[in-house]
Amino acid sequence: MKQTGLLKSMKLCSRYKKMNEAEKEKVRQERLHRMVLWAKENSPYYAELYKNVDSGFSLTDLPPVSKVELMARFDEWVTDRKVRLSDINEFMKDPDNIGRKFMGRYLVFTTSGSTGNPLVALCDGTANNMMSAINAGRSIARREDLKDFLLRGGKTIGVFATGGFYLGNSSVRARLFAMPWKKRQIAVTSALLPVPEIVRQLNEFLPALLGGYPSNLELLIDEQKTGRLNIHPVLIMTGGEYLSEDVRKRLSAAFGCYVQTSYSCTEGGTIACECTEQHFHINDDWVIVEPVDKNNIAVPDGVQSDKILLTNLFNFAQPFIRYEVTDRVIMHREPCACGSSSPWLTLEGRTDDVVSFTGNGKTIRVAPLPLYATLKEVHELRRFQLVAQEGNKIELRLEPADGTDMNAAFVKAKDALQAFLLTQQVTDTEISLSEEPPKQHDKSGKFKHIINLNK
Repeated sequence: MKQTGLLKSMKLCSRYKKMNEAEKEKVRQERLHRMVLWAKENSPYYAELYKNVDSGFSLTDLPPVSKVELMARFDEWVTDRKVRLSDINEFMKDPDNIGRKFMGRYLVFTTSGSTGNPLVALCDGTANNMMSAINAGRSIARREDLKDFLLRGGKTIGVFATGGFYLGNSSVRARLFAMPWKKRQIAVTSALLPVPEIVRQLNEFLPALLGGYPSNLELLIDEQKTGRLNIHPVLIMTGGEYLSEDVRKRLSAAFGCYVQTSYSCTEGGTIACECTEQHFHINDDWVIVEPVDKNNIAVPDGVQSDKILLTNLFNFAQPFIRYEVTDRVIMHREPCACGSSSPWLTLEGRTDDVVSFTGNGKTIRVAPLPLYATLKEVHELRRFQLVAQEGNKIELRLEPADGTDMNAAFVKAKDALQAFLLTQQVTDTEISLSEEPPKQHDKSGKFKHIINLNK
């Protein structure tokens, strides 16, 4: 399929906003039918799944799919017959390949999400250009912030997990490979570093836009208030976790700027952009969001769902069509004061926990992301869950990878975790192997990788 370039992607996004509702609906239906036809013709998995789906289908005629099902049949799922998951896994063994293109064509991203089951995602040029176009044209809510951001040279730095094929880190590294002259304009500082080192790098870079996970940025509030960190961004953009109103207000007060967030995932890119009313407006020209109950039955507008079914209309390399995402949302179609006519979402607050340790006579707070990223790179693990308890005690709930002994997996995980905690000046920890496997919350069904009981 012919690649859609960045300029055309931006024009398509801009043109859609000027259409009336009838024209928008026509565009959405055309894109859905094009994606389904492409998947049926080029993916053996979808060819089998849609064998009884004719050209006059409606969205609800299409069977929902899950991460576990798709990953189990990865080679049949993707539409490029040359792609093999075993080759991707070999590619990902070399961290220097982060941000480089697999087979010279696809960026590779990994994620676990709220179910704890790993996903490998491929994005070709069209998918990456479309994600870039959506973010460039819609992510900044206020015009004055966009203007000030551009006047400051667009200098952007993100506090992201590095060392793995994560969306934020990999995307930035890919841009720097393609445009090395932009290294003074865009950068990443590793969330795995000790806070003083993150502070040093931010002071050196002096960003106009600061990005990152809320739990990581929260640790920088005191650094800015004490003057150890001295930066003056025009905007803070969070993502990847729920941004609480308390953290939003404290970030805004400490840094003296507007703070906003977005609703994104690796499978769908930026699903919804936050407006000035703090409503998440769906990018409904490129993604379809269906709030449903546990049985995949649609829930009415204004009612909280048990999950959503997500359809990506731009990733032809790896179609996500009515794909289960375990996020609980409320759909709204009433008018928004910001002027956008797109439907908007209310999101359930969900995040892993910040963990508190003691070391050198002081409390050391560690964000969940670097703990997750450290254990994520222990390839002997299929799933994991860290439970922090009083007295620097850590319980690891583990599920080893196929062919790996549980005790061997635990030793690898323990060594990696202790090595990371030493970089945070946490020297006295007791790490034990739990008799329980990783598990979701009994009532909500949500999965946390990092649980702090030391509160």
